[in-house]
Amino acid sequence: MENDEAVKKLRGWFSGRLPEEWFEGPPEIVLDREEIAVVGRLQAPALGDDVSEVERAAAVEGGVQRFREETRERRIEIALEAEHRFRRKVSWGVAVGDETVMFTTLSVPVMTRLRQSERRVLDTLVAAGVARSRSDALAWCVRLVGKNTDTWLTDLRDALQHVDRVRASGPDLSS
Repeated sequence: MENDEAVKKLRGWFSGRLPEEWFEGPPEIVLDREEIAVVGRLQAPALGDDVSEVERAAAVEGGVQRFREETRERRIEIALEAEHRFRRKVSWGVAVGDETVMFTTLSVPVMTRLRQSERRVLDTLVAAGVARSRSDALAWCVRLVGKNTDTWLTDLRDALQHVDRVRASGPDLSS
């Protein structure tokens, strides 16, 4: 678990480095052991109230694609700087309304041991066409749990950050 200071440092660095006109407000920075995800909020397209959901979704998709193409070179430049400085890969995404679109993300292998009953769950998802492989099925399960327990996971992450702070302020036992 990363400490608050590392996240604050990243947030500050990206806030200072990113062009102000890119996002509405500071971007959200999500950090783990391998990756820094930078998600900025884009202004929703200005459409009338009588616009259909199909047209609204297409306008959002078009705006996201335009932003992605127009900022690509600069995002790569900033990511390379950050990767060198913070020794983690950088992923980019945007949020528009309730939708978040990630442009790039890492897919990191994670080793796990599963019992037969757990493997059967994954194999059922593959057989039903929900997932292409056991790996995809496991990722699908993790996303489903994350989506349905978001509040609980947030509370757990907050508690772990508190433990990190308390541990860091404790006595030095290295001597």
